[in-house]
Amino acid sequence: MDRQLKMKSLMKKVGLTLGLSGVLIGLFLALMRFSDGPLEVFSGGPFTSGEFTAAPDDWTFLTDRGTVEFQTMQPARSRTVWLGVHDRRLFLVSGYMNTSYGGLWKQWPHYLDSDDRIILRIDGKLYEQRLQRVMEGPEVVPVLSEFARKYFGGTEGDFTSAASIRGGDTWMYEVLDR
Repeated sequence: MDRQLKMKSLMKKVGLTLGLSGVLIGLFLALMRFSDGPLEVFSGGPFTSGEFTAAPDDWTFLTDRGTVEFQTMQPARSRTVWLGVHDRRLFLVSGYMNTSYGGLWKQWPHYLDSDDRIILRIDGKLYEQRLQRVMEGPEVVPVLSEFARKYFGGTEGDFTSAASIRGGDTWMYEVLDR
């Protein structure tokens, strides 16, 4: 009997701990919607700081940068993403699009269907741009090779093949002037 009571008490404590953890995580994620931009992998609210600047014609200054922040307009949310520069042009990708966790984690590409306008924030400067999805073309393989170099140690695989773009596993976007 004493053992059953201890087990019941332990289960109650575990349940309370898990419940409290869930509430705290939910509260954190809800509050992030009001923050000035993302926090690493956690989506944030719309940008409230930074200075609007004309976009450069040449994005090569970002070639070795690991991530960039951008905000969608509808809904007004921001996130941090990987980037690739090819032929002075800037590209963003979203991988894992055909996976179950990608469907939960990667919602921003679907926002672009109704409004392709974005704001990039780089070193405190804001650039009003738009994203155009790239499904094929001569830039696909070089851009994916750049992603392989930066994020996968130069190893090319499923993620870095043109078939991943055509099959919808990876969605590629070019950053363009509005």
